[in-house]
Amino acid sequence: MILALLAVGAIGGLLAGLFGVGGGIIMVPLLLWWARMDQRQAAATSLVAIVPTAIAGSIFYGIGGQVDWVAALFVGAGTIVGAPIGAWLLRSLPLAWLRWLFIVGLLAAAVYLILVTPERGGSLELQPLVMLGLVGLGLVMGLAAGMFGIGGGIIAVPVFIALFGMGDLLAKGTSLLAMIPAAVSGTIPNLRAGLVRLRDGLVVGVAAVAASGAGVSLAFLIPPSLSSILFGMLLVAVVAQLSVRAVRLQAREKRDREG
Repeated sequence: MILALLAVGAIGGLLAGLFGVGGGIIMVPLLLWWARMDQRQAAATSLVAIVPTAIAGSIFYGIGGQVDWVAALFVGAGTIVGAPIGAWLLRSLPLAWLRWLFIVGLLAAAVYLILVTPERGGSLELQPLVMLGLVGLGLVMGLAAGMFGIGGGIIAVPVFIALFGMGDLLAKGTSLLAMIPAAVSGTIPNLRAGLVRLRDGLVVGVAAVAASGAGVSLAFLIPPSLSSILFGMLLVAVVAQLSVRAVRLQAREKRDREG
């Protein structure tokens, strides 16, 4: 089990650094498959591991000058409100709903990443409406963090690029910094509810931190168009696997009710 958790963390950390996500986008499915967690446990445990992963990744991007600290502050303020609400929904919504909401969100992000080629070098001009939009983005990121155990980078990175005109590297670095308060504020109610396998989350987090630096280095080397397509293809593969699993689980739950 320890080796499986380390592998989950290493893969999640590499992708976190490469794509500017918390790593939960791949850690949650892997925790479902390899650690035999249910959706709630996987989401809550993944969120614990995202905290150190996002800190390490944002430091690496910050060293490269690819973090907008002010934008991250506004987004982070929104995540603090959204994450506890998402954590409450995680405890309240039926598991079948959580599975399919997660799958639909991944599919939407995949389509965008494959079809839209980001640029490198764009920046953000802070104006009142932009600030309000950043807080709103943080609210959505917080909801995603609390409900699905992801940092919200799959939401933030495309939005930073498409709506706020950021370059791809700046979007990734800012996304990682902005998701830290979401991960922290979403983890606290999950801990209180007993959903988190804390030791497992810490093992995953240590491995993710170790691998995140390599992911950031790759992000600076790979052209933005290739990086976007690779990420989109990865999400499509995850969506396919999760959809098959969700259908099987629904069939099993139906048989159990009828039996």
